[in-house]
Amino acid sequence: MHEDLYAGLRDSLPFHLGGIPYGLITGIAAVEAGLTLGQAVGMSVIVFAGASQLAAMELLAETAPLAVVVGTAAIINVRLIMYSASIAPYFARQSRRVRAAAAYFLTDQAYAMSVMEFDSDRSRDRFRYYLGLGGAIWATYVLATGVGVVVGANVPPELELSFTVPLIFLALLVPVMKDRSTITTGAVGGVGALVGAAAPLNLGLLLGALAGITAGLAVDAWGSP
Repeated sequence: MHEDLYAGLRDSLPFHLGGIPYGLITGIAAVEAGLTLGQAVGMSVIVFAGASQLAAMELLAETAPLAVVVGTAAIINVRLIMYSASIAPYFARQSRRVRAAAAYFLTDQAYAMSVMEFDSDRSRDRFRYYLGLGGAIWATYVLATGVGVVVGANVPPELELSFTVPLIFLALLVPVMKDRSTITTGAVGGVGALVGAAAPLNLGLLLGALAGITAGLAVDAWGSP
């Protein structure tokens, strides 16, 4: 195995501590939404974006229109556009095919770890390192999704495991609320989703997300010199 590929695999290990439970919850949420094992694992393979998948499956469980499901997932993943713009210069000399593969494996963890590694060790084969890191995170998440479906399918319906979905979102939200703009985004988004809970077509989550993003950007703009 190439040393840089191995380095990426090695550096991915801490992220599995969060990726495995996340994948399990995604699988359990898929069962609650009525997805089969193949559909749930296929969704993780194609979408590969935990937060948006959980939101999408929550909406699917509530029989929301497909346009609302897709729109909500797209808004949650907007941050990946910023990640890709930031990491793109590191792959500028690679072919379009290689860059497309790198885009597929882009996650919060793969982005943060790769950029830090590329800046500290310029001798790295960047794509091999990134592939080892992102590929390992992907494999763990997809496998954990499958296990979560099997586990969730064998849990009695009266236990209502769907309550774990909002808990996961809270666990993701709290650590990133570090300044005025992120706190405003979370607070306004949460209140907006609650207020819009009775909105037609299950638009409450989508409207809350848009309100939170707009408020956060406004606070950030007002605070700029």
